Amino acid sequence: MKIAVIGAGKVGSEVVGNLMRTRGISEIVLIDQNMDRVEGEILDFEHTTAYTHNPGANLIAGTYEDCQDAGIIIITAGPSIQPGQTRIDLAKTNTNVLRSILNEIDRYNQEAALIMVTNPVDILTYGAYRLSSRPRNKILGTGTLIDSARLMTIVGKSYGIDPKNVFAYMLGEHGETSFAPWSIANICGLSLEEFGQMHVNVNLNRKQIEEDVKNIGLEIFRKKGYTNHGIAAGVMRLVIAILADEKSILPVSVNLEGEYGLSNVALSVPCVVGKNGIEKILEFRLTLGELAQLKNSAEFLQEATEDITY
Repeated sequence: MKIAVIGAGKVGSEVVGNLMRTRGISEIVLIDQNMDRVEGEILDFEHTTAYTHNPGANLIAGTYEDCQDAGIIIITAGPSIQPGQTRIDLAKTNTNVLRSILNEIDRYNQEAALIMVTNPVDILTYGAYRLSSRPRNKILGTGTLIDSARLMTIVGKSYGIDPKNVFAYMLGEHGETSFAPWSIANICGLSLEEFGQMHVNVNLNRKQIEEDVKNIGLEIFRKKGYTNHGIAAGVMRLVIAILADEKSILPVSVNLEGEYGLSNVALSVPCVVGKNGIEKILEFRLTLGELAQLKNSAEFLQEATEDITY
């Protein structure tokens, strides 16, 4: 499969590096307004192949015309939030960036699955649905994928087990209103309490864990000025699920049309991800309190998009 990455910043470049180590990819196109940067990144990546295992994907410093025939297009372009800037300001700026990108992409490719990474990712995922002609199953926002990975890591460390054995999600907005639906969290099919009785009985401070999950990204940003490794890993999780037609259940941002009683908003809920993108939106039996938190997240995002023109 041919994959295009829009944006040659720290996240986009990290994604390209991960794609190079992935089988099933025939061509990787990197696109950015700064062509010198794109060409420099591609040259740099090409010179790693003598020392690293590479499945052999062809690397291209490309233009939007090179998106033609791509099966997946990953959008990471757009400025990050700046000191003193609100998320609403960033949403307006990046919606305009997204509009120009989609105008170009749709000239050459209206079939590829879009993976939205640019923040605020839920608002931009909804924007992509409004601005593009492709169906909603072809527009996937990374949403709370990274938040869920952080949650599973913290819980796994607490119990002294591999985080991949923890099945837990952060849902809703990728931001302050996200939440962990503990009612569906489990370790290999056992509730956290049942597993604790069998293995290590841990008194989890669930409220603190949720706060830690939401603040880790800010802590990373404070220490190194950006985040890229975790989100790139989340992007790759979606790419592999599509490439391999895994039918994996992942928390991704998707435009809702009545699911959970919500419409005209994109946020993260559990979805089946396969070769067709989002193949099914799953409506888990959440508690009334968790449903209220999901609704709160939706209302926050809808209020944030009130002044945005699509």
